[in-house]
Amino acid sequence: MADVSVTQHPQLAALLAGDFPLRFMTVTIESGQVQPAGAVLGEVTATSEFKLSATGAADGSETPSVVLWEDVDASGGAVQAEALITGDVRFSELTLGTGHTEASVRKALRSLSLFVH
Repeated sequence: MADVSVTQHPQLAALLAGDFPLRFMTVTIESGQVQPAGAVLGEVTATSEFKLSATGAADGSETPSVVLWEDVDASGGAVQAEALITGDVRFSELTLGTGHTEASVRKALRSLSLFVH
């Protein structure tokens, strides 16, 4: 696995929007991805790696499932990073993939106990 290059979100307090319990998990970010903290990611079914969720994808990642907790540079290969799996987040601090809207992300993440405000 490539070296990990991680920068903590400069305004983590801005990303959080409430007091629902925060839970995290370590995920593998697909090679070629350079994403900021707050990126809404989906899981690629075939590899279990995560990438920016886009509605036009047909690999499983079209369904948002986590919010990236830290800036990640996987341009040199897949890397591991921390992702938020439960909590309250501000929509204004999220990075969405092509085709996603506030409504689509809110609906997909709500069932996972990730609440978008």
